[in-house]
Amino acid sequence: MSDKRKIRVGITQGDINGIGYEIIFKTFENPEMFDICTPVIYGSPKLAAYHRKALEMDVNYNAVEEISDIEDFKLNIINCNSDEVHIELGVATKEGGNAAYEALERAISDYQNGMIDLLVTAPINKNSIQNEEFSFPGHTEYLQERCGNENKSLMILFNDCVRFAIATSHLPLRDVPAAITPELLEEKLLILNKSLQEDFCIDAPKIAVLSLNPHSGDNGLLGKEEIEVIIPTIEKMSKEGILCYGPFGVDGFMGSGKYRCFDAILAMYHDQGLTPMKLLAMNDGVNFTAGLDIVRTSPAHGVAYDIAGQGKADENSFRQAIYAGIDILRNRTRYHEARRHPLQKLYFEKRDDSNRLNLQQEEKD
Repeated sequence: MSDKRKIRVGITQGDINGIGYEIIFKTFENPEMFDICTPVIYGSPKLAAYHRKALEMDVNYNAVEEISDIEDFKLNIINCNSDEVHIELGVATKEGGNAAYEALERAISDYQNGMIDLLVTAPINKNSIQNEEFSFPGHTEYLQERCGNENKSLMILFNDCVRFAIATSHLPLRDVPAAITPELLEEKLLILNKSLQEDFCIDAPKIAVLSLNPHSGDNGLLGKEEIEVIIPTIEKMSKEGILCYGPFGVDGFMGSGKYRCFDAILAMYHDQGLTPMKLLAMNDGVNFTAGLDIVRTSPAHGVAYDIAGQGKADENSFRQAIYAGIDILRNRTRYHEARRHPLQKLYFEKRDDSNRLNLQQEEKD
């Protein structure tokens, strides 16, 4: 992020047969959005024009071929697709998936060249987008491969009152128990704790860890993962300074309102976290890919084929994704700037005094 220019938000068009363009257009109908960022849509002016006509929206945009041609205070669209691409609103097509992939690849290339500062992705169809280059269950895994630099990613969904992280992300339910290992939970807790500090400005975050089995396994009656894996991991990480607690059964934990007492919650699998999250925050929830250098957010909903092209889509989740991405980028920048040149330690801890005295004596001798 350069101090000399406005924050550039790269926006991928997502599945062209869904509601991606609608929520983008509705978000930037508000001219105040251009005061906080310069939006760069990776997609197609032709496809954008199709959606604009179908939605009967009066939206102006700046069609360009290269990011060097974008302008501030305009909705810029970089052409990433062939003019021969066809739209079938509300239908999952391979052509639509390929168009989404081409836009995503172009956005990542510009990010890696320092041309955009963060990425906000419109929803994709995870099946349609599959090809020889994209063989991932979602954006999270793709971004880890393309931008991870050997770092691991973590899916966090949040709004103003709750944050859910998902330990096993996009994984079939039958494979979850075997995937819940001490190594995995340690890795996810470390990423989550670091993200809460750097990206959300929480100095000493408190993390709740959910159980895998009903009633936290009932002391092994309903499963032994809690006894053998989850509880020992919580105890180990607590000794290492991470404030993590549990395991909690998700039904009682959410029903009693205990989630309000924690800065984040680590769920064991996808639906365990996303179901309560979307009940609380379907219209303002944000999906954030933590753990990577790139800041990537997205709305908490999918392609919504059933309402595509009808003008019924709620853009608030997408708008919050833009706000959140900018906030996280700024928080992370401030966090690292504050620690870039630490002052020399001007005191000695008590446990080090003996060594200090020995060194001073050696110097005298």
